[in-house]
Order: sequence, then C-alpha cells, then structure tokens
Amino acid sequence: MRPHRQQHGCLGAVNAAFVARMEDVLAVYERPHDPRFPVVCFDERPCVLHGQPVEPLLPVPAQPAAGEQPAKAGRPRRESSTYVRQGTACLLAAFEPGTGQRLVEVSARRTGADYCRFMQQLAAHYPQAEKIVLVQDNLNTHTDAVFYQHLPAAQARALSARFEVHYTPKNASWLNMVELELSAIARQCLHQRIPTQEELTAHVAACVAERNAARATVKWQFTLEKARVKLDRHYQKIRTTNFPD
Repeated sequence: MRPHRQQHGCLGAVNAAFVARMEDVLAVYERPHDPRFPVVCFDERPCVLHGQPVEPLLPVPAQPAAGEQPAKAGRPRRESSTYVRQGTACLLAAFEPGTGQRLVEVSARRTGADYCRFMQQLAAHYPQAEKIVLVQDNLNTHTDAVFYQHLPAAQARALSARFEVHYTPKNASWLNMVELELSAIARQCLHQRIPTQEELTAHVAACVAERNAARATVKWQFTLEKARVKLDRHYQKIRTTNFPD
C-alpha cells in the first residue's frame, strides 16, 4: 500500500517550549528502528454514531434518454439526507511507523480509565520491548498519574516503567504520525453511517487488519534539519527575545 505523506498544519505560537518539544519528537522519529525500543504514536479520535431513519433505496438501472444507447452503469444506492444521532464512540489508536502496525480499540469513552486500559493492552502487545517510546499529546488524561488512579501502586509503577514518553507541543497534532493513520481509517470506514458501537468495532477491525497485513506506514519528511531551515525566523526570534543585544 502506498505510504501516506506528512503535511504540517498551522504552527500557531512558536515559542521556546514549542521548539523544544518539536525537536524532541523529530529526534525520536529519526532514531533507527529497534524492536527493543519501538517508537509508537498514540492518540484518540471521537466518532458520532448515525442511524438511518429510512432504509436506503436499492440501486436501479439507469434510464437512457430517448435515442441514446443504454447506460453501462446503474444508478448508485440512494439514502435519505436525514439521520438519527445514536450517540458517540472513540477510537484509541497506537501506530508504529517502523513496522507499519497499529492497535486500535473502539471505546464508548475516552476517560483516564480508558487510557489506562489501552496502555495496558499496548504494553502487553510489546512483551519483548525494553521500553516503548511513546509519542502523544498533552491531554490531561495522557499521564502515568491515571495509572495510580485505576491500578494498585505496584502495577501502576510497573506500567509506567514500560514507557518512555515524548509529548508533542500544544496545538501541534500534525507532529503526531498517528493523526495520519486515524485519517486513513476514517476515509476507509467512517465515511458511511454506522449506528452502533458494535458495528463500528467490526468495520474498524476489518480496516486495521487490512492495513496491518499491508504494513501501511507513513513516509515522514519533516526532519530536524528541515524544521530548522523552515522555521529559522522563529528560532532567531526566540534567541533575540531572550538574549537581546
């Protein structure tokens, strides 16, 4: 499967804190692949469950205009423009660009308890890893503090020790490779109306299995070197502000 290319979005406020975390994440991406220290990107994506108030109309044969040859293709299935909101769900996703593998769970919520449970699954997914190098954002539930809220202290400490965590800058989700993976999953299976969490789970599982089998991954192009060239004026402004002549 053709790899997806990274594109960065709005940079927002580029200050010293932004640059420090950006460079940290980019340095992680430049590490050579090592199964003992797999680089794994994590994030969550909310989903809305939509039901059909009216059953879609089945495809019908195309009707050619008078004097024209019959059309080769029929009309597509038609559905009502209205829908019924059936609640929400959330995708919790971990993506390892070095191997093109992903682990995705459909959850009813995205609380600290859900994060803790998913991190337990992720740790179990890499039993031979010395450390899982985890790239994630700054959501207040994305911290090992929640492990202590939902696990006995010894288990919480053991789980925390499995991870080497690197945080993306605030308002810089484009620096997390899993965002591209979540977008790919959305294009493949979230474009349709899915009314229940069970159906969503089945669609996502099929999509994830296909992408894992294909080892679909990301061709990341925004390197440390390119960042320093592209954002040079921001680097200079940071230095000038803090070390005026």
